[in-house]
Amino acid sequence: MNIHIIGGGNLGVALAVGFSQSEIEHKITVTRRNINLIAYLADQGIRLSRKNTDGIGMSDLVILCVKPFQALEVLREIAPFIGGKTLASAVTGLTIEEITNMVGEDVHVIRIMPNIAAQYGESATCVASSDYKGEHISGITELFEEVGTVIPIDEKLMDAATVLGACGTAFALRYIRASMQAGIEIGFDAHTALSIASQTAKGAAVMALHEQSHPEQLIDRVTTPQGCTIVGLNEMEHQGFSSSLIRGIRTSLQKIK
Repeated sequence: MNIHIIGGGNLGVALAVGFSQSEIEHKITVTRRNINLIAYLADQGIRLSRKNTDGIGMSDLVILCVKPFQALEVLREIAPFIGGKTLASAVTGLTIEEITNMVGEDVHVIRIMPNIAAQYGESATCVASSDYKGEHISGITELFEEVGTVIPIDEKLMDAATVLGACGTAFALRYIRASMQAGIEIGFDAHTALSIASQTAKGAAVMALHEQSHPEQLIDRVTTPQGCTIVGLNEMEHQGFSSSLIRGIRTSLQKIK
């Protein structure tokens, strides 16, 4: 696939690197005003350009990874060149209808919300489309499965997906950081503490994904009567662990809306 990524920020770069490392060979272009900041991508066979429309006519898929305040200007710029193509927007708060009104009915518009773990093939990418039966959406699903998992959702949940799947990366990393700090406090050096905390979080996530069980069912396997796990869990709950995380997610969603 010929992929044209507009916006060489953290997400755009993560997608480009992830696609470039796929077993399927793709032609990838990334645009950014200051390409010097991402010049290293050229060593991975990724084409770079300062101009958003440079080579866009040859693309099969255009991915929009710019900030919301930049999106309307960029859409006006590329609209004359993307007729008949698929446009995947990762822009928060901009609906399929609003984008279609700007680029025309002949452009297949979908919304996506991947996260920066795409660089390592571990993104949770939410996809919303007005037509889940079209060939363009099946192609997008297959493409993003190369960099993680794909979850089809209703467009009305796309803001929530942004918080849970994209902001959620930072929330999970904050847990790992806190676990690492606790590890140092109880005797480990920083490197060892980070390794244990990160692998443990990864292992728990893999278990949840593979077994599709409620987390409490998995927690029950670790907790024993009068054991050290349950007293730690109870103390975390007394200090507001779950409620603070839930409130943080709800606050992030309120900020988007």
